[in-house]
Amino acid sequence: SRFPTKGTCLQIYSRAVNAQAPLDEVLGSAFPWCAAWAEQLKELFAAYVEAKQAQNVLDYDDLLLYWAQMAAEPEIAAHLGSRFDHVLVDEYQDTNRLQASILLALKPDGAGLTVVGDDAQSIYSFRAAEVRNILDFPKQFAQAAAVVMLERNYRSTETILAAANKVIGEASERFTKNLWTERRSSHRPQLVSVRDEAEQANYVCQAILAEREAGTALKAQAVLFRTSSHSGPLEVELTRRNIPFVKFGGLKFLDAAHVKDMLAMLRFAENPRDRVAGFRVLQLMPGIGPSAASQIVDAMATSLDETLGLARFRPPQRAAQDWPVFLDIYSGLRAGAKWPADLERIRLWYEPHMERIHEDAITRRADLLQLEQIASTYPSRERFLTELTLDPPDATSDQAGPPHRDEDYLILSTIHSAKGQEWKNVFVLNTVDGCIPADLGVGTKEDIEEERRLLYVAMTRAKDSLHLVVPQRFYPHNQAARGDRHVYASRTRFIPASMLPAFEQSSWASAALKDDPRQRPGVKVDLGARLRGMWK
Repeated sequence: SRFPTKGTCLQIYSRAVNAQAPLDEVLGSAFPWCAAWAEQLKELFAAYVEAKQAQNVLDYDDLLLYWAQMAAEPEIAAHLGSRFDHVLVDEYQDTNRLQASILLALKPDGAGLTVVGDDAQSIYSFRAAEVRNILDFPKQFAQAAAVVMLERNYRSTETILAAANKVIGEASERFTKNLWTERRSSHRPQLVSVRDEAEQANYVCQAILAEREAGTALKAQAVLFRTSSHSGPLEVELTRRNIPFVKFGGLKFLDAAHVKDMLAMLRFAENPRDRVAGFRVLQLMPGIGPSAASQIVDAMATSLDETLGLARFRPPQRAAQDWPVFLDIYSGLRAGAKWPADLERIRLWYEPHMERIHEDAITRRADLLQLEQIASTYPSRERFLTELTLDPPDATSDQAGPPHRDEDYLILSTIHSAKGQEWKNVFVLNTVDGCIPADLGVGTKEDIEEERRLLYVAMTRAKDSLHLVVPQRFYPHNQAARGDRHVYASRTRFIPASMLPAFEQSSWASAALKDDPRQRPGVKVDLGARLRGMWK
């Protein structure tokens, strides 16, 4: 494996500083693909610290680290602490070990110290947040801290809170509290079973449009998901239906660079005169820059047979090795390979380039496999490209900006990015084991408990209406290479059978899947008699 990029190196350094953890521990838990470079990273970080000191500069982590180092000296800590009669901290469940060490050094006896937080909403361990900071806080002083429960909720209805209280009530360790509200409702949260992720997307779109017809703006509705990649099929369906949306917590699926690259190759094969697509695809190969790419698309444009014009072009020396493979792939696509097999062929060609360009190629590969799965629901390459109504790829940026403020658009968000937000209607995708929690039975006890808190946070974003969608099959990225890429799913373990009375259960199928009585055969068969007759 190659040495981590500068961005990843900075993330590793920051995680080690804020978590107050040894580098080996940080690499093993959060950056296992970089573990082989542990010694080199130590040398790099030592040089980084020396360089900052030589230039008399600090980075953001240093603002805390220097403070913590000074506060570690009792005399300095006492002087700093004496300057503040009261220290008040908000969102204490999101603090890390470094921040907690500063706080306890300033006020070692706890006098004048007040922290506010909700242990049930501690969901940022990937940023080095430590839930034990708030759980252990009352016991960290000679005189135990007073705990004041703030249990009244002004956002959600009583039925939503009842279900959320049951989910978090199963946590192995927590401050015992029971949220209540004066907002009455007879509508329980909905637990909706659908066949697969495609049906999940159809259900969400139909329900959202029905709510809009009833007077609820798109902006007042949100779709939440555990991981950014979970929204891929829904984004495609929203795009197909021309429902505007903004995504928080990751690029839109169709705006991600690697997805754009794949689609550009598909567009270029479908239409050799598409200069924008061709320009993007050609520059994926080493040795072909903007100038060479322009010459190639010009050569194709002036040839009666675009594929022949491409074949006659003499590529730069650095591209000579990749060129024959590209020609073979492109010629096959132009000749009309089987759909959607040609998308798989593009992926196999593109993956080595993706691994060279992007450090997180494994994650991106899962997106490409999901793109293949989405494409398989379309009858042809032309139909697939047409119905997506893709804009030409942006040559300078892969990040799509939100619509104007006065426009109406649906909110798509990871649960992490939704914390602190609220919407009238909330839909939670993939409420199944393997998605929430993120892996099928994998992870430490602490990891599983954080996943429970994630579901609780998602549920408590809803004001009036909550839909938890349970696909019977879903697409797990971590099993993409194993046989049938779908896994038959079970409802999340965080909603066991004993909790089901708190929900309204239903099954949903689109019109295309529902059985049409008019198409049923008119013949009646006594299968029981036939089976009995087998043994006579």
